[in-house]
Parts: sequence; C-alpha cells; structure tokens
Amino acid sequence: MNGTGPIIVEFFGIPRQRAGRAELAIAVGNLADALAAIEKHCPGLAGLKQADGRPAPHYLLSLDGRQFVTDPAHPLQAGDHLLVLSADAGG
Repeated sequence: MNGTGPIIVEFFGIPRQRAGRAELAIAVGNLADALAAIEKHCPGLAGLKQADGRPAPHYLLSLDGRQFVTDPAHPLQAGDHLLVLSADAGG
C-alpha cells in the first residue's frame, strides 16, 4: 500500500444498500486490490470487479470526488476516499 493507513470506501445509493453499510476502511495499494477487498467484505457487491480488474459497467468509482477511475493499476494513497456509485443513478 502507498502511504500509511487505510483508504475509506464510501457507498452511495444502490451500492450502499448492497454493501449494507455506508463506508469501509481498507488497506490496499491499487484499484484492483480495493475492488477485491470490497467484494470480500461486502458480499452483496459480488461482481463489482470484472475479470480484467476493472469495475463492472453498472458502477462508477470516484477518487476523492475529483475524478472517475477505472484503471485497475491506479494507485491509491492512505487517506483517499473511493466513492462507489451506481452508473444508472439519475433524477
């Protein structure tokens, strides 16, 4: 993992319902590791990660609310907030 300490994963909308929680603290090094850890700790989100390590197309992942990330190798730093949203959310 880069830095010291965990990242915080925040769940919104349908992902929050499926996760059964609002957030999760995990110690990981990159996006693929984070997705695997989320699936492990939140079985309701099985299928979040595709076989190639990228997020499933019905989810969006935002890093600190500033940029969307999809690259499995994208590094994560301690203290980062990874937001998990439903791609089909709307109003």
